[in-house]
Parts: sequence; C-alpha cells; structure tokens
Amino acid sequence: MNFKKIPLSALVGIIATSGFLFVALFAPVIAPYGMAEIVGDVWEPMSSKFWLGTDNIGRDLLTRMMYGARTTIFIAGVATILSFGLGSVLGFTAAVKGGWVDMVMSRGVDLLMSIPTLIFALVVLSVLPGNLTTLIIVMGVLDSTRVYRLSRAVAVDINVMDYVEAARLRGEGLRWIIFKEILPNALSPLVAELGLRFIFMILFLSSLSFLGLGIQPPEADWGSMVKANKDGINFGIPAALIPGFAIAILAISVNLVADWVLNRTSDLKGGRG
Repeated sequence: MNFKKIPLSALVGIIATSGFLFVALFAPVIAPYGMAEIVGDVWEPMSSKFWLGTDNIGRDLLTRMMYGARTTIFIAGVATILSFGLGSVLGFTAAVKGGWVDMVMSRGVDLLMSIPTLIFALVVLSVLPGNLTTLIIVMGVLDSTRVYRLSRAVAVDINVMDYVEAARLRGEGLRWIIFKEILPNALSPLVAELGLRFIFMILFLSSLSFLGLGIQPPEADWGSMVKANKDGINFGIPAALIPGFAIAILAISVNLVADWVLNRTSDLKGGRG
C-alpha cells in the first residue's frame, strides 16, 4: 500500500483505528494491572503511577480502558458481522425472489423497525438469559433490519441488469446470482454502511451497558465505565468522560476509513467503466 496516496484524513483514521485494535488484541499483555485489581484509592488523580487515575472503587483506569476496548470492539465487531451476514443475504434474497417472498420479508422488517431499537433490546434482554451470546445475537438481529433495507434497495437495481438476466438464462441458481452477480456489485455501498453499523454497534452496546443490560461487572466495557464513574463528574473528576472520549475517537476514525474506502471503490468502478 502506498501511504503517500492515502488522504490525510484517511491516514489519521487508519492509525487511530489500528491503535485501538492493537490495544484490544494485546490488552492482557500491555495493561499495567489486572482488569478488576484494586490498586489505589477511589478516584485518584492522574499521576506517573496511574496515567488516567483510578475509578470509583480504586481500579487503574488505564487498565480498565484497555480491557474495555477489547470487550467493546469484540462484541461490536461480531454483532456487525452477524448483522451484515443476516441482513444482506435476506435483502438480496427478497430482491431476487420478489413477489410474496419480498412482501412478507419486507413487511416483517418494517414491523421490527417500527419499534425503537433500544427499547426493543431492553425488553428482550430483560427476559432472555443475560450472557455474551444473547447480547450479540440480540444486537445483530435488531440491526440486521437496517442492513436488509439497504441491501434490498441496492439489489433491486442490480437485479434488472443484463448480466443478471444472462445468468438466469444460463440456468444459474439463487445462490450464484446472490454471491456471484449481485454481491460483488453491491460492495461499494455495503462497505460504507459496514463502518456506520460498526459505529452504531459500539454506541448501542455502550447504551445497553450504561442502562445495566449490557456487559456486567467486573467485566469492563466503555459504556459500563461511564455508568460506574458518572457521579464523579459532580466533583470535577474526568473518569466518566475518558471512556466517552474514546468512543467518540473510535467512531470518528472508523468513519474516516469507511469514507476513504467508499471513495476508493467508487473511483475504481468509474475507472473500469
């Protein structure tokens, strides 16, 4: 990859995103303390010993931020993959099959989307067993409705192209048409949406954790860290603001990379045309 050809904004996004991924992958190795280890007094200020200070019960905030990055990025990443896998396949299928299949699937998605996502998730998670698998499935399934709408809209336009019709005349099946004809030509908008959905998943997870139905103590994620330290804001303690700042930086950096990838794929398509 020629870094000189990458725009400055995209390069900043790549560096910042790579930094978060590095911290998430190697948190157990580079973290100065144990994730739940109490190492000082409550809400100690930043110092050479505690670079970001301590949290509401005396745990090192830098360590918690590193483990929080690991948990947040992993859950958001897996949920995004589930969302895209389910939503795009169903959206492409509805566009290709058409008729009553498209109508039933689309009306079902409309029904799910008519209910506010956060409220729906809170209701479902309060009933189902509270574990990591349930959390990821609920997040992925609820968000797949947005991916379905985009995938179906893109696939409807591609489905009427001559090369898709030629594939049908050759006798190709549904799987071939979806994965060989439609998917390669729908990647550009889907890649941009992938970055946006990943950001939404991070915000979604943080909201659930802040409300008490996401990651449970003593595990660390950025949303639960904001909740645990929010009372410190009244005393001018930034322990709750630091994870919120990390969420914002990660969201911006991923968005910068997604925008660059979208522009690059669009330019490549234009050059081939």
